[in-house]
Amino acid sequence: MADFSLTLNEDQLQIQKWVHDFAENVIRPAAHEWDEREEFPWPVVQEAAKIGLYGFDFLMNAMVDTTGLTLPVAIEELFWGDAGIGMAIMGSALAAAGISGNGTPAQVMEWVPQCYGDENDVKLGAFCVSEPDAGSDVSSLRTRAVYDQASDEWVLNGTKAWITNGGIANIHVVVAAVEPDLKGRGQASFIIPPNSKGLSQGQKYLKHGIRASHTAEVVLDDVRIPGSCLLGGKEKLDAKLARARERGHSGEKQPAMATFEATRPSVGAQALGIARAAYEYALEYAKERHAFGKPIIMNQAIAFKLANMITEIEASRLLIWRAAWLARNGGFTNAEGSMSKYKASETAVRVTEEAIQILGGYGYTREYPVERWHRDAKIHTIFEGTSEIQQLVIARAISGLRIE
Repeated sequence: MADFSLTLNEDQLQIQKWVHDFAENVIRPAAHEWDEREEFPWPVVQEAAKIGLYGFDFLMNAMVDTTGLTLPVAIEELFWGDAGIGMAIMGSALAAAGISGNGTPAQVMEWVPQCYGDENDVKLGAFCVSEPDAGSDVSSLRTRAVYDQASDEWVLNGTKAWITNGGIANIHVVVAAVEPDLKGRGQASFIIPPNSKGLSQGQKYLKHGIRASHTAEVVLDDVRIPGSCLLGGKEKLDAKLARARERGHSGEKQPAMATFEATRPSVGAQALGIARAAYEYALEYAKERHAFGKPIIMNQAIAFKLANMITEIEASRLLIWRAAWLARNGGFTNAEGSMSKYKASETAVRVTEEAIQILGGYGYTREYPVERWHRDAKIHTIFEGTSEIQQLVIARAISGLRIE
């Protein structure tokens, strides 16, 4: 077990600078264009792949860091550059986490690299959970997976909604109901290999923020996949279902929730990067902008806003780093992952709104980046568990009661 420390080691400091330089020199200059185009930024992701920032090796090296801090540190810098492009670069990691959290070691080695490809042939992964009628309530998924014993195949039918990289990904990881009567305990995760017949992209969503990230429906129409594409294997699933039927519960996490729980500190780091970008921009503006004969930061109304902004940012980072460390060293005991995601996402919305206020009319125009950061921040209070769901998880953890 690693000791918890707020001091980054030499490798982490180098990674932090490496990602920051890429964010500053490559991502930021392209951010406005891809936000306006609302298209997946293939050229930027290819540049990230060339330097090794987008790829299986980087993710695996970050995941084996016993302090847990490498990934949130890198993500903060990436999203400081731009959240839409950052999501395009990090979107495949959720699929990789879904495979790593639910698959066998052999499945992880086979499928996670295919979520990324290589610098000469970039691939994408997509993690498919939410549905048109099942967003926060992941226990009510309607997408069905039925086992065809004669051919040792699974047949999947349903529609997934709000899927990052949905339809354009090479690897889709789909959470589906095997035994709907068991709700979340009757679900399993499946790999949909590239070019599988019956998988198609539905509508592409036109979004408020993170517009460089591709978000769409994924339609599954009699998609047949080999039995080996069931993550964890059929023997493990059958045993889990049997326990759930006998006891009313299996004692095991739902596949979707296991993935989300592991990634919450990273999602918090995304929001943190956006908040820090807005704070730094507003601080510099407040020192340079003059009104009534002095820099506007000389007014307490502005100075106190900035003081509150940086305090909330620093508090969010401490929660994220603690949660990331706990995830590697013994696990969450009091919903620390949810705390970090909840705090950072709410902070990002408040900080970016205050940045607009500090810039005044300029802040409301697309000529300045703070309005984009404000739009980008909002999704973090919604996806991978709304703020209300995080509060519910925390309340259940501290009370030991099934609060509804």
